[in-house]
Amino acid sequence: MNFDELMKSGANGKDLVVPSSWGQGRASFGGVVAALVFDRMASVVAPGRPMRSMQVSFVGPVTPDEPATVEAEILREGKAVSQVLGRIVQGGESKLVALASFGSDRESSVAVEPLIAPDAKAVDDCQALPYIKGVTPEFTQHIEMRWAFGGMPFSGIGGREMGGWMQFKEAPAAITDAHVVALVDAWPPAVLPHLKSPAPASSLSWALDIMHPRPKIGPDDWLLYRATIDQAGAGYGHTQAGIWTSRGELVATSRQTVTVFG
Repeated sequence: MNFDELMKSGANGKDLVVPSSWGQGRASFGGVVAALVFDRMASVVAPGRPMRSMQVSFVGPVTPDEPATVEAEILREGKAVSQVLGRIVQGGESKLVALASFGSDRESSVAVEPLIAPDAKAVDDCQALPYIKGVTPEFTQHIEMRWAFGGMPFSGIGGREMGGWMQFKEAPAAITDAHVVALVDAWPPAVLPHLKSPAPASSLSWALDIMHPRPKIGPDDWLLYRATIDQAGAGYGHTQAGIWTSRGELVATSRQTVTVFG
């Protein structure tokens, strides 16, 4: 099941099953379950109100190959902004909870240029993260990642930044905000290059802002991701990231708190 097929299965409000091909260890890939919740939330909002900001709490793992329900509830719908609560429920328990703000454009005298994209090597000059069954997460068979910044996970290289180019291996019909949500969370925590051997790590919370009007992104376009570490210690890491088109246009910003067991 590709990404678009999975999104369609979650659009009707009925139970869905995330296949193990979208797995990440014992859980389903966080980016795809967050995208499922986002897509459901977007469906209950008035037209013309794109998502501006979303906060996600990964309460527990969404188990692959088991039924789950995606829910969305409008908390408030104002003249320009809708506040929406979303969640994934599995086995009678909330596994993911999200709050998102959807807003139409407003007249304003404030206009500040977006963050400039960092210099990065060309896609073909970057090392790819290969999909190796039983070694790399299952979901990486669907998403291509090419390293442009920092070291690979568990390389022991350290440093404050990590990232590179990303796209879906099977190009979708069109890139929607749901596709952006999934791609942004595909990258492993930026703290993992500090480890010299594999150890568990997972997202605890995630805040994502998407810029609108969103730059045009074609189905085959590469997006550039760079995360930097603000601080890490005592088993937690705090990172921030920017996402740009290949033309240097800012698409989104991201902040994550991750747990590290190593």
